[in-house]
Amino acid sequence: MKFHRHHIISMKDFTRDEIDYILDRAGKLESLAKSGRSDILSGKILALLFYEPSTRTRMSFETAMLRLGGNVLNLGSKDTSSVIKGETLADTIRVISTYSDAIVLRHTSEGAAQMAMEFSSVPVINGGDGAGHHPTQTLLDLYTIKRESRLEHPDIAIVGDLKYGRTVHSLTYALSLYGANITFVSPQQLKMPDQIIDDLKTRGAHVNETENFDKVLNNIDVLYMTRIQKERFPDPTEYKKVANAYKITNKQLVNVRPNMIIMHPLPRINEIDSSVDNTDHARYFQQSFYGVPIRMALLTIVMGADI
Repeated sequence: MKFHRHHIISMKDFTRDEIDYILDRAGKLESLAKSGRSDILSGKILALLFYEPSTRTRMSFETAMLRLGGNVLNLGSKDTSSVIKGETLADTIRVISTYSDAIVLRHTSEGAAQMAMEFSSVPVINGGDGAGHHPTQTLLDLYTIKRESRLEHPDIAIVGDLKYGRTVHSLTYALSLYGANITFVSPQQLKMPDQIIDDLKTRGAHVNETENFDKVLNNIDVLYMTRIQKERFPDPTEYKKVANAYKITNKQLVNVRPNMIIMHPLPRINEIDSSVDNTDHARYFQQSFYGVPIRMALLTIVMGADI
């Protein structure tokens, strides 16, 4: 495939064949992701530049690199870096790319990863850019659906913050390549942006929108819950109006399809009750683990390593 020394910025950049190639490679690395260590990326260095809080994305990239025998440079808190002195992102990227073999960038500004790749001498992997895109999360989501449900023509409901949710923006583009029937469930003020809806329909996706959560529960293969992102709201009052719009509990699972799975990019707040955790439908913690083999696959690809 064409990925060696290429950037990973948006799911729009991927063909279905390329996604399938990544998912297949992740499958080959899954057992290594659970335990052990190899020397596949021995001598390689991954730089993590996180301008926004992260647990799973940052630590799964670290775990992936360490499992593959490589090393990690971590910017740490931006308050203890030259960012606090006013250094531009462009200059930071120029410098860090001379220290490393690839960069994972998470930033508060949409389009930051796109800009960073123009100044980097090594591959840039978008770890999330504001309300824009989060391609590596999408790839682990697709891998979860493939492993735990069906990726070909799934019936999927995506629930919650669809306006600001970069995770679901990326995911829906990818799902359109697999003939998914997608239902968006959100309050009116958090609906999926019209531009994305139009793009999806142009790509041939089957899209429905509703505010009625209970209406869709019994007719889906995948329930993808998201939290309402307080940090994205310019007005706290507006956040409070929708903060607890949707919640799934064990009682609501009585008539769902037996093999229906529940996913969540995490962290969750109130949208999934703890009573759901031990049901056969819960997959969000397994989903989080799948981030390791997916990111292992991506790192080996952009750094040109055979497995």
